[in-house]
Amino acid sequence: MPYVESLRVFVRIVELGSITSGGRDLRLTPAVASKRIKELERHLGVRLFNRTTRSLTPTEVGRVFYDHARQALTALDEAEAVVANFSDTPRGVIRVTAPLVTGRRIIAPLVPEFTDLYPECQVQMRLSDRAVDMLGERLDVAFFVGIPKESGLTLRKIAECDRVLCAAPGYLARQGVPEGPDDLLRHNCLLLRYPRSPEYFWVLETPAGPRKLEVAGRFDADDSDVLISWALAGRGIANIPRFLIAGDLASGALVEVLREAAPKPSIFGCLYPHRRLQDPKIRRFVEFMTDRCRGAILG
Repeated sequence: MPYVESLRVFVRIVELGSITSGGRDLRLTPAVASKRIKELERHLGVRLFNRTTRSLTPTEVGRVFYDHARQALTALDEAEAVVANFSDTPRGVIRVTAPLVTGRRIIAPLVPEFTDLYPECQVQMRLSDRAVDMLGERLDVAFFVGIPKESGLTLRKIAECDRVLCAAPGYLARQGVPEGPDDLLRHNCLLLRYPRSPEYFWVLETPAGPRKLEVAGRFDADDSDVLISWALAGRGIANIPRFLIAGDLASGALVEVLREAAPKPSIFGCLYPHRRLQDPKIRRFVEFMTDRCRGAILG
């Protein structure tokens, strides 16, 4: 098994571009990760990386070895999943990603309950509102709130989520309440933005049909919680899933506007490579989270 673990370290270092990042991803210190690579190079009798003070790149033989090592690890993971199905005992690491706010508020609180039920499982979470490359980052399950693009991944829909245009009463008192979609163009709109973000515009469901608006604002963020805090502080109008701000709407801290032209609803769900569902730990995790999250969102 030490050799297999060294292969995993090597593959992640190639994929993430540094010993520090590859080791951190596998919960290893840079010193231990570096030692694993040296042992692997000594075993193979070749140099796998070109090292400089600023970069680490695989050698030609390192690139060839990476392709075969990754295939071998994938085959090993699939073989272990098949064997695990005979006992139907979930065990091993589950690598999960989720949007920041949804991950913190909905997914993360449920993880301890899942691991209590299945103590031989470990859950590693990565929270981010950016788009992720599931296959490139070797993730098992990716939760999302939005409209996913076509991909080779399997989609499990958990719930449809209404979205709300909202602002603090103080902001609306100062700037006026928008009476129609075009009024949003003169307001400070709080935007979720990150590289390749889909939200440089808002799509509203109007009586005349979907309306795409290229709204703008003086500041934006890559964290929905930041947008909510700005809206609560009276800094502008936000476009937020209703379940994230239900309490603020109920208390009056935020006010819904343009009910007749609400934003297009989002899907809350998860994505996973189809073959991963053969693994009991992934299947049980997806089923558990689907059931618990649907209850948390829909009440």
